[in-house]
Amino acid sequence: MASGTTTPPVLHGPTAKEKKYDRQLRLWAASGQAALEEAHLLLVNLGSGVVGVETLKNLVLPGIGQYTILDSATVKEEDLGVNFFLDESSLGNSRGQATCKFLQELNPDVKGHFIAESVEGFISKPQSLKAYSLILVSAPIDPSILSQIQQHATETFVPLFYIHSLGFYAHFSLQLPHTWPIVDTHPDPVSTTDLRLLKPWPELLAFVKGKSAGLDDMNAHDHGHVPYLVLLLYYLEEWKKEHEGKVPSVYKEKNEFRDIVRKGMRSDNAEGGEENFEEAIAAVLKSLNEPTPTSAVKEVFNAEECKNITKDCPNFWIIASAISTFHANTSLLPLPGSLPDMKAQSSDYITLQNLYKSKARADIASVLSTVRSLEKELNRQTSIEESEVEAFCKNAGHIKLIRGRPFHVAKTGEKITWGDRAKTMVNALTDEGSLVLLYIGFLAWDLFCGGDAEKVPGTHDADGDATTLTQTARGIIAKLLTEADKELEEEELETVHEKVGQICQELARAGGAELHNISALTGGLVAQEVIKAITKQYIPVDNTCLFDGVRSVSSVLKI
Repeated sequence: MASGTTTPPVLHGPTAKEKKYDRQLRLWAASGQAALEEAHLLLVNLGSGVVGVETLKNLVLPGIGQYTILDSATVKEEDLGVNFFLDESSLGNSRGQATCKFLQELNPDVKGHFIAESVEGFISKPQSLKAYSLILVSAPIDPSILSQIQQHATETFVPLFYIHSLGFYAHFSLQLPHTWPIVDTHPDPVSTTDLRLLKPWPELLAFVKGKSAGLDDMNAHDHGHVPYLVLLLYYLEEWKKEHEGKVPSVYKEKNEFRDIVRKGMRSDNAEGGEENFEEAIAAVLKSLNEPTPTSAVKEVFNAEECKNITKDCPNFWIIASAISTFHANTSLLPLPGSLPDMKAQSSDYITLQNLYKSKARADIASVLSTVRSLEKELNRQTSIEESEVEAFCKNAGHIKLIRGRPFHVAKTGEKITWGDRAKTMVNALTDEGSLVLLYIGFLAWDLFCGGDAEKVPGTHDADGDATTLTQTARGIIAKLLTEADKELEEEELETVHEKVGQICQELARAGGAELHNISALTGGLVAQEVIKAITKQYIPVDNTCLFDGVRSVSSVLKI
């Protein structure tokens, strides 16, 4: 059949699902969306029950697979003023059932469930938490019940969130499994550019030699369209001839090198100017650096799990071990293979793209070969997908390992000990940007009520309870200073005591109540971190986040 009569292929537009979730697919791609849709989240909804539902709202909208609300409360009049997912028809009914009903209206693709029984009764059942891939707990909760949930989360490697919203203040803590590696951290695109200028491979050097031949004799158009990458490599070779084969390494040498590149520019080029030379000059400081792994990457390579891989270890450690071997053999990480935009003729830019892509494929093939050897050596029954190795190689320079640690909810009468955290906490006491005093205020609140909603500070005697909270908080600070073996100046200590007193007064004034706007904002923050944990993309909070609604500031502490 003649080519002119061939029917062109049918063009398919985006599916209804792709249209619906278009914005988030751009953020965490199809793999992240699939992980979200496979998740089943449990919300243990206690207290006023607002912040947990606001968190769910921000997870139902992007299409989390399933959620279950564990809530034994019935809807009261006061609930209607703070919870937008309740109305007058909800009065006297199960709060979990009512909120589940209205949440379902946001996204019919999501499956919602509710359990209207006490958390104590639910937890006492064997395997009650087994079905859930992530757990949210809102305060106040009995610390002994929370410790059971924490134990389950630790044993099953399930992420666990503890959320507390109170008046103008809020905080949440995240307990991740002890080993939580992240491949797709979504770094700044600028930081992912690896041109390999100081370690070029033969094919790239051959292309540069051909394109830069007769540079001084080129016509104006060709001279103004030599890719800046070629210019840098050309002048680097010239530099090495005069410097015993060494490249510019310190700031002074790089400035001298920039001057050499600048002298190559033509001031009278009317055919589009010399923008390529300007690009080369601007790229010197950021591109002429030895391709060394970051401290985060080194932490992965030095991890015991990477050095001593086993048959049953996660795929991450097999690939990490293979890339560590690649680095040991080449002093390089696999080339990502992407190129930034640059002024060049289309044919030259495409050739450069192909050179970098070919080199990236060769590096992936080398790593994949090591992976297959390790699999054979370990006698693993299933092979790691090549696409997983490829994704790891492209992100190898920006992988991150988080060592999850349990968060702490103080028990009534408990004498809190800080251990290795004491000095960090004390240093934060006088830091204007830290909200460590708010964290101490919440600890004092926990010690006061011990998870008992009947003993919430401020419900009967706000002023007296504020005084008690302040005394408790000051006791925590004194214990911190003792453990850290540090003293504050009298004026500093007075300021710290005054600030924590103001916080405790505000916590007591709230009387255990939530403000909807603070809980809505907190729910958005928590949902963002939940999505990071589910998709295993981006870097999550490690491990406690606090929000001060009085000053509209937030702070992250590793507790």
